[in-house]
Amino acid sequence: LLKQKANSSNESLSTCQTYPKKKHPLKVENSQEVPAINGNRNVVKAKPTNKTDNGSAKDSPPLAKPKSKRAATDKNLNGIKSDGKGCKEKKKSGNILKEKGDIKHKRRKAEEHAEQQPKEAEIWFDDVDPKDIEAAIGPEAAKIARRNLGLETGQSRQSVEQVLVKEKASEGLTRAVAMDCEMVGVGPKGEDSIVARVSIVNQFGKCIYDKYVKPTEEVTDYRTAVSGIRPENISTGEDFKTVQKEVADILNGRILVGHALRNDLKVLFLDHPKKKIRDTQRYKPFRQRVKNGRPSLKLLCERLLNVQVQTSEHCSIQDAQAAMRLYTLEKKKWEAALKNKSNNKNSK
Repeated sequence: LLKQKANSSNESLSTCQTYPKKKHPLKVENSQEVPAINGNRNVVKAKPTNKTDNGSAKDSPPLAKPKSKRAATDKNLNGIKSDGKGCKEKKKSGNILKEKGDIKHKRRKAEEHAEQQPKEAEIWFDDVDPKDIEAAIGPEAAKIARRNLGLETGQSRQSVEQVLVKEKASEGLTRAVAMDCEMVGVGPKGEDSIVARVSIVNQFGKCIYDKYVKPTEEVTDYRTAVSGIRPENISTGEDFKTVQKEVADILNGRILVGHALRNDLKVLFLDHPKKKIRDTQRYKPFRQRVKNGRPSLKLLCERLLNVQVQTSEHCSIQDAQAAMRLYTLEKKKWEAALKNKSNNKNSK
C-alpha cells in the first residue's frame, strides 16, 4: 500500500508545471551594470564599491568644485569669459576711458559755444559785427549786456536808461536821430489827437530836443495814464509853429528813427523822405522775430533788448531812446539791405 502511494505521488509531481527559478541579481565587484529581472533590457547602475586588497572601501576622489556663479557669468569687454577680478579691472578701465572721452566732448562743445557767442566789447551800436548783431537779438547777447551793466532781474528806470543810453558819448547831433511824440485828445470824445510833447535823441540815446507844445485846440482828454501829460505841462508850453520849425530843421537831411513814425509826423504836419525813415514797427526782421505783424515798442524791447518800457505813463524821451537802440542793434544789416534794394532798382 505504501508503495502504491509513493508511485501515485511521483506521477502527480511529473504532471505538475515547472516554473523557472527566480534569478536574483548578483553583486559583481567593480561592475557598473547588472541585468534586471526576467531579461529586462533596462540597466540599473550600481554604486561602485572600490575595495582595497584587504577588502576595506577606498575613499572616492573629491569632486571638482564648481566655478562660482559670478566668475562664470563675468565677461570681459570683448565678450570672452574671464575671472571676476580681471573682468572688474577691465570694466573699470573702460569706464575711465569713457569718462575721459565725455570730458573732451564737453570741453569741445564749450569751446564751440564760446566761439559762437558775440564778443562782449562788440555788443554796442556801431562797433557791432553783422554776425554778432544777429546773436545780439537773442537771449545770450542780452545776458552779456545785463552782466556788463550789472543789471538785476527787477530793472529800475536807471538800469533801463543804462541799456538805452551810451555813456561818455557825444551829446550833439548825429547822422541819425530818433523822435517820439506824446499826444492829447481833442474833439467831442477826445478821439482826435494833437501834439503835446516832442522829444529827439541822437544815435547814442542822448536827448538833444525835448519840449512841451501849447495846444492849438481845447483838450478834451489828456490821456494822462498813457501820455503822462497834465494840464500844467502844456499850458506853459512852446508855440506849435516854433516847435514845428525847430523839429524840421533838426530832421533835415538826417535819418529819422522811430516807432510808428507816421503818427508822429502827422501831428507835426511834417513830411520826411521815405528812404530816410527807419520805422521799427515796419522793419520786417523784427516782425518775424516776435511773430507779430504790428509789434508794439514795448514788445520789441522785451523780446529783443530784454528791458521793459512803458510800464506806466509813457515818456517820449525813453520811447525815442528805445527805438534808436533797436535800430543801432540792426543798423549795419538794415542799411545794407536798403542799399542792395536801391542798387537792384537802379540796375533795372
